[in-house]
Amino acid sequence: MSKMRYSRRAVLKGGAAAAAASAIPAPMVWAQEIKDITLRQFGTGVSNLNDVGQKVKEDLGFTLEMTALDSDSVTQRAATQPDSFDIADIEYWICKKVWPTGNLQAMDVSKIKNYDKIVGIFKDGRLTPESTLAQGTAPHTVGFVEGEGSKTFATEQTNWMTLIPTIYNADTLGIRPDLIGRPIETWAELLNPEFKGKASLLDISSIGIMDMAMVCEAMGEVQYGDKGNMTREEIDKTFAIFTEAKKNGQFRAFWKTFDESVNLMASGEVVIQSMWSPAITAVKSRGIPCVYQPLKEGYRSWGGGIGLSANLSGMALDAAYEYINWYLSGWVGGYLMRQGYYSAVPETSKEFMTENEWGYWFEGKPATDIITSPTGDTLAQAGETRDGGSFYDRMGHVACWNAVMDENQYMVRKWNEFIAS
Repeated sequence: MSKMRYSRRAVLKGGAAAAAASAIPAPMVWAQEIKDITLRQFGTGVSNLNDVGQKVKEDLGFTLEMTALDSDSVTQRAATQPDSFDIADIEYWICKKVWPTGNLQAMDVSKIKNYDKIVGIFKDGRLTPESTLAQGTAPHTVGFVEGEGSKTFATEQTNWMTLIPTIYNADTLGIRPDLIGRPIETWAELLNPEFKGKASLLDISSIGIMDMAMVCEAMGEVQYGDKGNMTREEIDKTFAIFTEAKKNGQFRAFWKTFDESVNLMASGEVVIQSMWSPAITAVKSRGIPCVYQPLKEGYRSWGGGIGLSANLSGMALDAAYEYINWYLSGWVGGYLMRQGYYSAVPETSKEFMTENEWGYWFEGKPATDIITSPTGDTLAQAGETRDGGSFYDRMGHVACWNAVMDENQYMVRKWNEFIAS
């Protein structure tokens, strides 16, 4: 009992009040039984981190078993194996594919302590009231349902969320500035013959097609009605351009995993490619120059959240809500922000970051001291600023979100043909 009391106090001390009282059994019962609960979570390697599982055990008392898979495997598991998980840590474009299966349950926002502090991107699609809505499967378009058992998405905020948002970022191209030796300002550079045999694209169709679209539009080759929901003609034009580039030897490789992207860049085999923020971090931590390059056309963005299995009930469901409230209370947010991601509730993360870290990662200010990763590797020196600047500079320039299109099956078929060509 004493361990549980200590854990609960630790959570409160960390800026996170306990979940809504109505969701939690009597403390005595909870303390005795919580340690027997194991919640099975799966998702991509981006956020299924061992440190998070260990911290959950310390602070909340129960066990979180985490499995990391690639995006396509995550989608397949969430859609076809509902008995294999309790918590689905998935992206919003994946939710669009999974929600209609009925494998997830809607979540009551009144049980989410920091709901009011969640950034507007996840509620109405706008970072600020003046923001324009980005193309693609924006989180707010698949974030709510009308009622507890609804299979269709609501067009505005309701009391029921499909996913509780946790992590997101503005993605762009990664470059090796030391090997390129000149400014890179546009997505079109990915297909510049100057980088023949030294470019790379990620081999995840729903994401890769959006990178392709950013490139084709930047080249002036295709003007899309909506990059996130292309017509067959737009899909065909896009693949024609990239297939020609592929046949001309533009690409060194097509990567599927985080580690592959890191190794391609760190080795210098590739100098410009689709990349994710922590992969940039991983390359830099080896002492190798690597930049997440802001581009004039804007960012391709993605967001993820926690979804709960429709099979989850009773004390396990209570524990899941407790976990969600803990997740948004700041410790995880600070951990993720130190890798270059953003938290759905930035203000709680601030309590778990130094003034220097918050200034560098969130506000875009020059570092006042060394900036390190969560594992202690040096990422930036005093005086350096973050690639792309502040949270508002980056998330305020999102051109499109990762998407699932109406013509998704056709697009995937064309993607597979492209990779095999």
